[in-house]
Amino acid sequence: MRPLLSCLGNAHEKRFDLQGEPDDLNKAIECLSFVLSLAPDDDPGLRQLLEALGVAHSKRFQHLGDMDDMGMAIKLMSNALAMISDDHPDLPQYLSNLAMSHKCRFAHLGELSDIEISIEYDTRAVAATPKDHPVLAENLAKLGTSHHCRFERLGELNDLEKAIECQSHALAIASTDCSFLPAMLANLASSHNYRFQRLGGMDDLGKAIEYQSQALASTPDSHPDLPIHLVNLSASYSDRFERLGGLNDLEKAMEYQARALPLTTEDHPDLPNRLSALGASHFHRFRRLGQLDDLENAIGYQSRALVLTPENHPRLPNLLANQGTYYGDRFKRLGELDGLEKAIEYKSRALALTPDNHPDLPTWLVNLGASHGSRFQRLGDLDDLSNAMKYFSRALVLIPDGHPDLRRCLSNLGSCYNHRCRRLGELDDLEKALEYDSRALALTPDDHPDLPKCLTSLGTSHNHRFERLTEPGDVENAIRYETRALELTPDGHPDLPDRLNSLGASYSSRFQHLGKLDDLDKAVEYHSRALEVTPDGHPDLLRQLANIGLCHANRFKNLGVLDDLKKAIEYAARALAITHEDHPDLCRWYSIHALSYLLYYRHSKNLFYLQQSLHLLRTASASPAGSPRDRFINACEWAAYASEDGALDPIEAYQTAIDLLPHFVWLGTSTRQRYQDLKTIATLAVDAAHAAIRSANYSLALEWLEHTRCVVWHQTLALRSPLDRLKASHPSLASRLQRVADELHSASLISREPQPLPFDSTSSEELGQRRRSLAKEYTELLVQARALPGFTNFLQPMKANGLVRAARSGPIVVINCHEQQCDALLVLPGQTTVTHLGLTNFNRKRALAVRLKVESSLNRLGLRERGVRTRREPGAKEDFASALKIIWDDIVKPVLESLGYMAKKLSGELPHITWCPTGPVSFLPLHAAGDYDQPGGGAKIFDYVISSYTPTLTALLATTVTNHYLGLPRNWDMSSAK
Repeated sequence: MRPLLSCLGNAHEKRFDLQGEPDDLNKAIECLSFVLSLAPDDDPGLRQLLEALGVAHSKRFQHLGDMDDMGMAIKLMSNALAMISDDHPDLPQYLSNLAMSHKCRFAHLGELSDIEISIEYDTRAVAATPKDHPVLAENLAKLGTSHHCRFERLGELNDLEKAIECQSHALAIASTDCSFLPAMLANLASSHNYRFQRLGGMDDLGKAIEYQSQALASTPDSHPDLPIHLVNLSASYSDRFERLGGLNDLEKAMEYQARALPLTTEDHPDLPNRLSALGASHFHRFRRLGQLDDLENAIGYQSRALVLTPENHPRLPNLLANQGTYYGDRFKRLGELDGLEKAIEYKSRALALTPDNHPDLPTWLVNLGASHGSRFQRLGDLDDLSNAMKYFSRALVLIPDGHPDLRRCLSNLGSCYNHRCRRLGELDDLEKALEYDSRALALTPDDHPDLPKCLTSLGTSHNHRFERLTEPGDVENAIRYETRALELTPDGHPDLPDRLNSLGASYSSRFQHLGKLDDLDKAVEYHSRALEVTPDGHPDLLRQLANIGLCHANRFKNLGVLDDLKKAIEYAARALAITHEDHPDLCRWYSIHALSYLLYYRHSKNLFYLQQSLHLLRTASASPAGSPRDRFINACEWAAYASEDGALDPIEAYQTAIDLLPHFVWLGTSTRQRYQDLKTIATLAVDAAHAAIRSANYSLALEWLEHTRCVVWHQTLALRSPLDRLKASHPSLASRLQRVADELHSASLISREPQPLPFDSTSSEELGQRRRSLAKEYTELLVQARALPGFTNFLQPMKANGLVRAARSGPIVVINCHEQQCDALLVLPGQTTVTHLGLTNFNRKRALAVRLKVESSLNRLGLRERGVRTRREPGAKEDFASALKIIWDDIVKPVLESLGYMAKKLSGELPHITWCPTGPVSFLPLHAAGDYDQPGGGAKIFDYVISSYTPTLTALLATTVTNHYLGLPRNWDMSSAK
């Protein structure tokens, strides 16, 4: 009975090998298991029975994926191997079978020990096989496959080279009619494909397609391995499409995948991979042709693959990452935030399941970083941008030189630095963006389909730097790169609108700085084409509308064609209508629309249009979605536009701008950047103060001058301020605030110090990230403190009723130097109000002229040179005296008269006056003003008062009454000026 059952079991197994019917395999295992249960321990056929049953369980595992089968197969075959002698002719087969089982278990569980054991047994099998034995080719091929599998897990090129070496040797000695020739060809093709993916050599990809085609051609239609060969060949065609962009390759890939899927049973363990592969092809076709149906199919196939994949399967991270990519692209196409959240969720899961030494780890890091970058662009949260850069930076460290993913990682990092520069304004970020974009482009072959994307990214960075520094070479480079990118982009490509928009933006930038109308016409042309080819409902539509609207507004400003202005208003309104309230670009669209209405007001003199413009800017300034920089710029535009008509009051606009100033000049940026930002708004303080003075709100004018001119100093002072009052009532909060303030102050000091070269850019980036994190935490703690009873004004800038206390040793004269008129704000000892004196004969233009005369005179007198004095030029002394006479007549004398100091000659100690000038008046020698041309000597300032200077009133409050002040003796004379 036992021999009959054994024969029956073997017959069922052979029929399974030919026809692939699972029932045959079940019956084979049933028969052989029963025979084994009847066999005594000393049965001479026990070893062969254990091996046969183990092989059957292994086959069923490969067909159904039940891990119990694999465990049983390894146990049975290990027992069989222990019973065979080292010189037995069947030893190579036993070793090879057991190696295959460990290899299969590795493929499903990912345990490194299994693939290590597999390589060990395969190596022993090859060594035990005679050189002239026909099975040597098969064993060499299996050893190559084991090395291939370890390469997939660890990414070591040495394993891949060994795989190709063994598989090539196997193919060379295999007979043309052997049954395993198709599998041998397929495995060698797979290794060449992996080497292509790792090193990018097209020769490897060509060999992969050649060998896979041969494998497919030599496989009968009824063979159970036919789907495997179809899938493998489709993968290589898909890779060639990604590398060269030929749609014919993609169509072939999808054709082979469509043939393979119906041949795969629902319970087949490879079904998830085949579903995933077909989904990936649909996704590639979506990226190439932009058809949403392809993207939905990709998500659908990937969803089915995920449902069928066990939680502990080593391929699960790959499937999760792919699904995350598909949802990320759906967000980019439809703008639905839910898709972006799913993308981050899937990619985060993929990353969490990937070991630190896995070769796919850099790819998952780049993918997750890309989604955080997309969420930053959509919601404007700096944490997302920081996370994106963190993931890209980790990936960059892990990606080996020559890896195709290196280019993508560099490009993404460049994009992040570009975005951060636009958000925070730091030029160092822009330089890094250009560096990474340039490196990405250098690594991109001329025939690569991603070349246009790299060209566009680099062009965008050059255009951004041109907007900041106005170096003509940058905009020329931008237009050159973007033109080449556009030439390489076929009609109908989903990225065509972006390429057109980028080139239009560069032409628009060149027009705004160089004024060539041809550039503006080209900008209108490219933006119009971009709008035409952007599908309805696409998230980029609002950007296309806003940009074309701005171009028409600029063309109206230059040519005065009313149709341009009407189009500007129409496009800007359409952009606003389809922009979500939480979109970070909303402020920019408001600004463009406001500009269009302002131009209409200037054209028609109809106040309604100006009021519409101001309403838009007021709304933009208050938008919580906008970045602080954008909102501040909107508030400044609001204030400037409101000042265009004398009937309007710009006070609210200036107050909004000044309230937003600490967010524009942000503690999270470097001290150097904060001072650089202040230079861009040099006139805000005097403009705001002038508006307050016009409204007779002199205390507000004083506050604005004080807070706006010295915002960085005030920020530093706040970090070092004692927190005694808060500590007394809320010690825990005070302690946290003190710790963060101390760390932030230290980080700010480091950022001001020049760094020795070579300076570790990674350390610089980490320092910047830390500083921004501390600044955010510091702001949050301040909000908590100010919400407490009695702490509303905690560490807030001082109000006027506190600032006036600075006048302890005499009057303080704050001079606001505006382009229309200079004004003096008088802060008097013992007074709680601020007095105003208009200096009607003096303004910014006159101040600049007097400053030039003073400096020229001093140079000609030789008083600006060190060392040996040069010969005085004729007339220099007279010009200097003339300048001092103007300062006396137009500034100093009116102030002294207003204070009553010139009503009569003063006896005894002269009163003390502290000057606090602004703008170009800060460079005028107020303390030396006087009439030096009168015979016998005219009136001079030091006959009436002793002068000193202060940059701010807060600086005076920080000193003691006994501190010395800068003064001049009463007998100071023009002749002593040396």
